[in-house]
Amino acid sequence: MGYLSIIFKGLISLVVLFLISKLMGRKQVGQLNLFDYIIGISIGSIAAEMMLNHEVDFIEGVIAIFTYGFLSYFITMLTMKSIKARRFFTGSPTILIENGNILYKNLKKSKLDINGILQEARINGYYDLSQVEYAILESSGKISFLLKSKYQSPTRNDLKLKTSYEGLCCNALMDGKIMINNLKQIGKDEKWLLTRLKNNHYENIEDLILVIIDSKEKMTVFQKNDTLHEIKILE
Repeated sequence: MGYLSIIFKGLISLVVLFLISKLMGRKQVGQLNLFDYIIGISIGSIAAEMMLNHEVDFIEGVIAIFTYGFLSYFITMLTMKSIKARRFFTGSPTILIENGNILYKNLKKSKLDINGILQEARINGYYDLSQVEYAILESSGKISFLLKSKYQSPTRNDLKLKTSYEGLCCNALMDGKIMINNLKQIGKDEKWLLTRLKNNHYENIEDLILVIIDSKEKMTVFQKNDTLHEIKILE
């Protein structure tokens, strides 16, 4: 009965955690602020105790998880409406490099050292810190970089090149299954997709990993092929 009890509690805990996660929103781990991080750790600890510690009352554990979840939801709503509350709970960005100069006081305030900036710069593809105009520590803990103008890549506008609207691509088929709702968003249907594929000698859609359609109806097909994926573009 002990093992069955653990399995039962685990399933219930998973359902509760899923509901709480839906309530708290779809932030990824890298987007969590300090308050969300603390709430997440607390809820995880409670869930683990509920499963493994028989001395912990299961119902009280569920109530505690919901309490943390609703507290997080309340704080989220509060920070959406109040700038002061947002700054208190989620923090505010801190400038680490300004006009190419490293602000040592802000580094100390943020509990960072120069190695931390250099590492984040390399991760973002910037290996020469002298090329950086601004570096800003976001409330999520990530560092955003702005290069000096002479090191920035030119845009099509800078080069005065003509551009056309590209829009979003549609994932029309994934893992051999047709994404009907995605097709509807671009004004197409399953019959149109199958006809287009058959005309290009793709009879069995289960052999396809991914089919992408751009705004100009150009289709890119990713095909299964044992050790590698063949990619073909259909006009």
